Amino acid sequence: MVLNPAVPLHWIDTDVVFRLGLAAVLGLLLGLDRELKGHSAGLRTHGIVCFTAAVMTVSAIALYHQLATEGTRMDPLRIFEGTGTFVGIIAAGLIVVSKGEVRNLTTAVHIWLAAIIGIACGAGQWPLVLVAALVAVVMLTVLGVAEERWLKHRERGSGTDAE
Repeated sequence: MVLNPAVPLHWIDTDVVFRLGLAAVLGLLLGLDRELKGHSAGLRTHGIVCFTAAVMTVSAIALYHQLATEGTRMDPLRIFEGTGTFVGIIAAGLIVVSKGEVRNLTTAVHIWLAAIIGIACGAGQWPLVLVAALVAVVMLTVLGVAEERWLKHRERGSGTDAE
């Protein structure tokens, strides 16, 4: 079996450590919202998904640069295909339809978001990581609080008025 040359441990790159570390931290922060609300797929799930996507991305990019030669047809973008398939399987298992009501849809999308932010961390796309993380926090936390405060309150209020 022919393998690529191993990378010695003393070659640990601080950029790689930063990319993976940031992915883990952002994944944990994304999961914090779910954890605080008592939903499934909390801290550990989001942290692991985001970190794993970053590891997979760093590995794919490194292998591409390590093994690519003139005439090879390697495609590091297949990482998105693999990640999308895997996260889709996880998300599909989370989504439950019961009595006409869909549950865990936000959790499933949240996991997909963690994977994509992990890929961006692994690729070192820092402006994209920053914008995605900020938008995610606003959409998931701030809008979640606003929804709970005003929209759910209005639904409950209209139900009691009708009685």
